[in-house]
Amino acid sequence: MLKATEIAFTCYPVVDMDRARKFYEGVLGLKSTVSYGTAGGMQWTEYDLAGGTIALGCGAPDWRPREDGAAFALEVEDFDQAIAHLRANHVKFKIEPMPTPVCQMAFIYDSEGNLICIHKRKAK
Repeated sequence: MLKATEIAFTCYPVVDMDRARKFYEGVLGLKSTVSYGTAGGMQWTEYDLAGGTIALGCGAPDWRPREDGAAFALEVEDFDQAIAHLRANHVKFKIEPMPTPVCQMAFIYDSEGNLICIHKRKAK
């Protein structure tokens, strides 16, 4: 039996690593912890965040960004402030901010066309 102990990383395919890094670092404020490869070849960048890792991969044949794939959710401190920041940076929304019984969330596109959920749990 397979016994998983944690999620090692979640990876999104990107077409342009420089453009993607500008989005993830400049707009989302993430800090790269690992980055290697060269433009035109295989490239990999990781962002460690609260015990998890978001990775960006570039250069693998037939692995392209898509809006109908899985999406990760970024928990934010202040939902309204995060949404205002994204709008100020002209980020495209797939699903506008909405409340649910347990959270507030919105879905945005990254610079490559992948979906990201912006999320804030309601206080219990």
